[in-house]
Amino acid sequence: MNALSPHPALEPVSLAGAKLANRLAVAPMTRVSAREDGTPTEAMARYYSAFASGGFGLVITEGTYTDDRHSQGYFFQPGIVTGSHVRAWRAVAESIQAGGARAVMQLMHAGALSQGNRFRTDTVGPSAVPPKGRMMPEYGGSGPWATPRAMTDDDIETAVQGFVSAAVNAREAGFDGVEVHAANGYLLDQFLTDYTNLRTDSYGGPVANRIRLTAHVTERIRARIPDEDFWIGVRLSQTKVNDFHHRWAGAEDARVVFTSLAEAGASYLHIASEGRDWIETARLDSGDTITALAKKVTGLPVIANGGMHDLDQAARLLEGGHADVLSLGRGALANPDLPNRVAGGHDLDAFDHAMLQPRASLDNAEQWRRRNMSA
Repeated sequence: MNALSPHPALEPVSLAGAKLANRLAVAPMTRVSAREDGTPTEAMARYYSAFASGGFGLVITEGTYTDDRHSQGYFFQPGIVTGSHVRAWRAVAESIQAGGARAVMQLMHAGALSQGNRFRTDTVGPSAVPPKGRMMPEYGGSGPWATPRAMTDDDIETAVQGFVSAAVNAREAGFDGVEVHAANGYLLDQFLTDYTNLRTDSYGGPVANRIRLTAHVTERIRARIPDEDFWIGVRLSQTKVNDFHHRWAGAEDARVVFTSLAEAGASYLHIASEGRDWIETARLDSGDTITALAKKVTGLPVIANGGMHDLDQAARLLEGGHADVLSLGRGALANPDLPNRVAGGHDLDAFDHAMLQPRASLDNAEQWRRRNMSA
């Protein structure tokens, strides 16, 4: 990148037929700051609107639970199930859009990685396989994950209906689209992952079967909301919150995944996250990066996530055609006005993990800011 030229991430871009002010998006990040019943708060509206006024072209919300059964993953996670949820989220969507950004709600079913659900004490997944690792203390968990109950056909249909109803509610709340969370080890990713999916029915076995549930969810949402101006994105990842080392089998499996979701009606693909030295760690056995392959085989817009606060790396991704939009998580937490800072040539603040301690809530982040301002 030429230091005298504007950063390529500041260029406007068309995403699924709509114009974004730039190529910078806020990645979904769990903040466990809703009311106990899942209703978003005024503090959440201020939190999200700060990213829009800070210059981000797209703001994607934290994962939002989709039903009153097994989808909730954390206590104080927001939902999009009730009328009060819809009304409170409408204020969030309006605040984002008033700042000049597009607003997308991520829809999430935690499956076996639920560590706090006010509706149920048991967990479900594709198979009765205990998840790797341990629960995350930043989100209120401790100890090993419970072994989930293998989902029945009725359980699967309930989960699908939850995604569809949640998408309808998100649209009623004024969002520009939804993002189906099929990444990071949560339910839909559990179906995609070979070692958590031991099913022998049409949802298990080869990758074409394992991606079927995510494609089915996408297809059912599009059938219910045929308006193509309403985005239905899908987020995917090789890694998981409880398994940072997992990788897909290779480019051929990736082709099947991407093609299935494009055929199901996805508006864009959001692929997370390979982190440092992104271009090399995201490279598949075909030689393509995972995002470049997604663009090649589907023609859909692709969002890349992972270490994009490294502005040199971000420029290489865009200039090399690896992605259309870049999403930032911790870089956005440390710099809610990151696009404006980049445009003005200002330095970025480094992320401090203490912002998420002892819990990854908005209250703790605000206390961190006060301590640092007083220091």
